Amino acid sequence: MVATTPIIFDKAGFHPKISTFFSNYLVGRRTQYMWNNVFSPFFDVNIGVSQGSALSPFLSASYLSLLFYIFEKRVKNLKIPVSFLSFVDNGLLISQEKSLEKTNSFLFYSYNIVSSLLNQFGLGILTMSSLELLNETFVSK
Repeated sequence: MVATTPIIFDKAGFHPKISTFFSNYLVGRRTQYMWNNVFSPFFDVNIGVSQGSALSPFLSASYLSLLFYIFEKRVKNLKIPVSFLSFVDNGLLISQEKSLEKTNSFLFYSYNIVSSLLNQFGLGILTMSSLELLNETFVSK
């Protein structure tokens, strides 16, 4: 995330001082763990932000915005009518087609695009165990 942070902030129009601040903030940090009053040695932590940090939502949204932008462009170019909603730690692909076959096909292609992008961004954490398919058929009278 450190290498891409300045690029993302520059593209978003932030002042270079903000980009420099976050680039410096995210490196040269250390952490230590405690279990049953026993402390671990210090470990270098040069990626991400500390758990519970007020900056975490801002930085993750900034980082993921590029991924969402690329996803949107790819599905649009492929004429795949799918929407993507992102939550704190999961996302939702939405396809609203009359046929289950089309819905499944669009969701399959979209899932592969998202999975590939997450891997390219170093976030290959997508698990099939949490994959759900909800198909609602609306009948008009």
